[in-house]
Amino acid sequence: MTGTVYKSTGSWYNVHNEHGQSFDCRIKGKFRIEGIKSTNPVAVGDVVDFDLETESDQVTGIIKRIHDRQNYIIRKSVNLSKQTHIIAANIDQVFLLITLNNPPTFTSFIDRFLVTAEAYDIPPILLFNKIDTYNQEELLEIKYLAAIYREIGYTCIGISAKTGKNVEKVKELMKGKTSMFAGHSGVGKSTLINLIAPDFNLKTSEISEQHQQGQHTTTFAEMFDLDFDARIIDTPGIKGFGVVDMDKDEVGDYFPEFFALKSSCKFNNCLHLEEPKCAVKDALDEGLLAWSRYKSYVQILEGDEEHYRKDNYDNE
Repeated sequence: MTGTVYKSTGSWYNVHNEHGQSFDCRIKGKFRIEGIKSTNPVAVGDVVDFDLETESDQVTGIIKRIHDRQNYIIRKSVNLSKQTHIIAANIDQVFLLITLNNPPTFTSFIDRFLVTAEAYDIPPILLFNKIDTYNQEELLEIKYLAAIYREIGYTCIGISAKTGKNVEKVKELMKGKTSMFAGHSGVGKSTLINLIAPDFNLKTSEISEQHQQGQHTTTFAEMFDLDFDARIIDTPGIKGFGVVDMDKDEVGDYFPEFFALKSSCKFNNCLHLEEPKCAVKDALDEGLLAWSRYKSYVQILEGDEEHYRKDNYDNE
């Protein structure tokens, strides 16, 4: 039998077959995918083959094969374990929720997420949430940040999951697609999903006043079918985002504005660091590129996870 994984709890996987029937399935022994080392070999969105077990009162299944993935989002823990984790697979687009404060989303986190989306060919959309809570100065800061990413070519939308501002625009972009929603804990993912699909009634919680960060309300990734021809993948809040298995000479290719200038560099293998006649460094000096993006690039290039952790409000 073939089906799609809708929920993963780490040991059990809820799989829906083509008729909409739901089965709790597990894997037996070690289950590895060639070329991928991950804490979770099976991810939400995976298409799998499974056999039914009828030994107990409840009908369960054993997953025996994962179909080839169209794509997937993978992250590396930024704590000392350095474990990799596939967040979801077979995604048409990913919405990254961003908040200026309460909790803060730093550009280093945004850029790492975007680099991974670029590397795995998943179109990202940036949602700047909680715009109803910002004062004029903060709104200008959000507009400045959005302008940086719009200039690169990313879709940016200012929204309020609380008031519903621009949520219809988000729903329009979701039609006919499987969309993943991601971001730090507390940025409003569950609140937004509840507005898009009230029937799900996902748990939400308040921001910690002491640490200005969210409480984890989503503990496992889960996919839902929506009534307007869309599927949504809700994911646990991500604290840190380490990029996985990128060679130094390819990192710049996942920064679209750097890649566009690559052919103008003197050297074909220019890393945009100390090389002479580097088009990227020249563009930075001329104010044509954002220094925040370049800082993120250098941190990724140098594998500077320690400094990246210090730049973020939460050390995972």
